[in-house]
Amino acid sequence: MRFAFTEQQIEFRDAVRQVLAKECTTDDLRAAFDSPAARTPRWATLAALGVVGLSVPVAHGGLGLGLVDLVPLLEEAGRVGLPEPLLETTALAAPVLAEMAGARPGTGAATALRLESIATGGMAAAVGAPGSAAAPLAGADGGDLFVLHAHGADGPEVHVVESGAVAVVPVPSLDPTRRLGLARWNPTPESRVATGALAASLIGRTADRAAVATAAELLGLADRMIGLGADYARDRHQFGKPIGSFQAVKHLLAGARVKLEFARPAVYGAAWALDECNPAVASRAASTAKAYASDAATEAARVSLQVHGAIGYTWECDLHLFLKRAWALSEAWGSAADHRSRVLSSLIESS
Repeated sequence: MRFAFTEQQIEFRDAVRQVLAKECTTDDLRAAFDSPAARTPRWATLAALGVVGLSVPVAHGGLGLGLVDLVPLLEEAGRVGLPEPLLETTALAAPVLAEMAGARPGTGAATALRLESIATGGMAAAVGAPGSAAAPLAGADGGDLFVLHAHGADGPEVHVVESGAVAVVPVPSLDPTRRLGLARWNPTPESRVATGALAASLIGRTADRAAVATAAELLGLADRMIGLGADYARDRHQFGKPIGSFQAVKHLLAGARVKLEFARPAVYGAAWALDECNPAVASRAASTAKAYASDAATEAARVSLQVHGAIGYTWECDLHLFLKRAWALSEAWGSAADHRSRVLSSLIESS
């Protein structure tokens, strides 16, 4: 398979990169650490560009595009450590609502309003991971919309609930911009959008999309951390020359870059597979992408911190803003070990 982004996709990515370079600086990140918020003027700017509503159907005010179109934008979000829940809202919640709008037209009014609100930047979402009813959700603290999983009499269920019906208990986090929280709520027939086999399928697809979307953010984070390490290696002098001229430092940074460049095509290919392929192939590709991206990001974090030395641990150094997000996302929606085990099980089952 020969894969390449279209000219329009590249132009969109570059436009988002330029906006985020101005709207999400390290000073903005530090402010977000002090006062995390679900929706900010930056969120409105991204909505106006069409980023937030990218996966919302055209009929509801969005662009109606797929994960392949979203992945390069999530990579840019990772590059700047975007505090807002673009992943949860656009990559996960909007596709669930869009699928329900198509599968159950009778639920149209409420679903349409929610999709339109997402597209205009009026809602930010949190999404429950499979089997994690008691686990904290990213974006829950201050979130407007919740896509939650439950187990009912007929098996798994998917519920869509607005913030007024959910009690959120904030959970402290190494990266406070993820705004973790425990969601306490009572499932009702009115909030239920899928049950049984449909719900199980929806939950599985959401988990695969989450793995690829998280992997895309990890690519951007890894790229940024390697860049920070390289910049510091050029500026920091030891024995009368930049430490970046030392072969050992070069090898560290080059090794991290190699891991990143191996992970990139796996993530892009998984996004394409989720948009185009059968579920079994797509699910395996999603796990492969998450495993590669988690490895690349954790290696980039390790190497960049080693290059920075002791200053890399300090609050004044920008590196920690990205380290914390990388460490958190490398475990979110399944660690590299979890996804390797999943790929192995899939291969054994298909053999």
